[in-house]
Amino acid sequence: MDMRKTLVALTLTCLAGSSAAEEIGSVSTKFKLMGPNDKIVVEVFQDEDLPGIACYLSRAKTGGVSGAVGVAEDTSDASLECVQIGPVQLTDDIRSGKQDGEQVFKKRTSLLTKTMQVVRFYDAPRNAVVYLTYSDRIIEGSPKNSVSAVAIQPWPNAAAPAKSK
Repeated sequence: MDMRKTLVALTLTCLAGSSAAEEIGSVSTKFKLMGPNDKIVVEVFQDEDLPGIACYLSRAKTGGVSGAVGVAEDTSDASLECVQIGPVQLTDDIRSGKQDGEQVFKKRTSLLTKTMQVVRFYDAPRNAVVYLTYSDRIIEGSPKNSVSAVAIQPWPNAAAPAKSK
């Protein structure tokens, strides 16, 4: 009985994924007679540990009936661009490299076995944060990947509002 509960919990965890992205938009790439079209989706998410950085991820999303019910497997094609949008305070763990390769985003791209992930690295000599996106499966991943680097810059204070006469 405990094994059954564990299997159900594992399945629900895999189905849920851990995505905190906001969809910006999408374009259709292939018409499907039944169900939604195949498309490229553009999403944005912020690094929870570095809220002054936003990452934009474009990825393939399979449509059709299988895509509509969530059983299609998306391809591993993706592109990533990260930008500094505010002040960035690096933690000691990030500066020391203890968090190199830490997952900052994960999205399920098939029913159970495939995910798309974004991980973070710190390039200390250049004071830059590097993000890498890739897909993996339980047994074998894909060599397709994309990388983006953000050179951390001082963030100016907001200008004072103009005085009215």
